Amino acid sequence: MEARDILIRPIVTEKSTALMEQGKYTFRVPLAATKIQIRQAVEQIFKVKVQAVNTMRYEGKLKRMGRTQGRRSDWKKAVVTLKPGEAIELFEG
Repeated sequence: MEARDILIRPIVTEKSTALMEQGKYTFRVPLAATKIQIRQAVEQIFKVKVQAVNTMRYEGKLKRMGRTQGRRSDWKKAVVTLKPGEAIELFEG
């Protein structure tokens, strides 16, 4: 997988914005992505040093439209902690 395929999009919520002050950035990643691949992708794309990567898997929610019932896709979130003094400029403006 290419580095751009690993990071699907940043997750911007109140909680993730508060984590940015601590040097932690949150991304949505593919289910098959490993912590090593996520670390390499962030370092390559943003030119920063990564200290740690934590991942969480989420089950898709059940959704209904009338009588029909479906399910959203499962997804994976990665919280990337940068080394002290590092920052991603994309989020700081």
